[in-house]
Amino acid sequence: PIRMEYQGYILNLIDTPGHMDFSYEVSRALAAVEGAILLVDASKGVQAQTLANLELAKRENLVIIPAINKIDLFSADQVKIKETKEELANLLKIAKSEIFEISAKYGTNVEKLLEAIIKKIPWPKGNVEKPFRALIFDSKYDSFQGTIAYVKIVDGRITRGDKIYLIQTKTEGKVKELGYFKPELSPQQELKSGEIGYIATGIKELGKLVVGETIGKIQSEEPLPGYHQPKPMVFASLYPQDPNDFDLLKESLNKLKLNDAALVFKLETKKILGRGF
Repeated sequence: PIRMEYQGYILNLIDTPGHMDFSYEVSRALAAVEGAILLVDASKGVQAQTLANLELAKRENLVIIPAINKIDLFSADQVKIKETKEELANLLKIAKSEIFEISAKYGTNVEKLLEAIIKKIPWPKGNVEKPFRALIFDSKYDSFQGTIAYVKIVDGRITRGDKIYLIQTKTEGKVKELGYFKPELSPQQELKSGEIGYIATGIKELGKLVVGETIGKIQSEEPLPGYHQPKPMVFASLYPQDPNDFDLLKESLNKLKLNDAALVFKLETKKILGRGF
């Protein structure tokens, strides 16, 4: 995620995975924004995940701006670009002239795309006077500050030192630090409704903070819609090569779970292999 200041406007941008294994993470990122740029690789055209992620964006009633990227590639000839454009136009039921041809590598037509974002995508809804609520769309672990939540502030405002409450897991924390992504972490005194940023929660218990969770200030606060526990699709047993690394493996899996909400693990013991998951 990044906070970008452009021609007097503030754009909060979130890059999401395109792969279907991350559909829940994509859905939570889409729930945190008002519009989406549907990027299609000029050399590959519309793919299965393009259709799936488009459906997720439509479900959130987002403004969708289509763009064909990587027009600089040798494999992206004019015939392929034209075919992709026709495919996108039919898919979105729009004129081909509404589809942008860009090169992110060289910046070709990126300014035109940014102008379309400002013109077509509405500013965030939400009320700064309401009680504080924020949606977690990603997170990471910091050994000093605990779990750092990547959030969209939906209502209200939050300042450093405020007490916070994770509504789904019923966990209390305290704001150690908060701020914007520029793209490095840029500490601020306050975050308010409509903004995207980070909150260092001080929560050291791994597994308490999950993607889709709602952060509030009081225990009676209503959670934001859309949270569910993702279902794992692939199952495997993992054992450390050195039995002394068991605790390290456990800690690493807990940290990985912060980025992948679908990861679920439990203790398993085998006579030959020892302790694993």
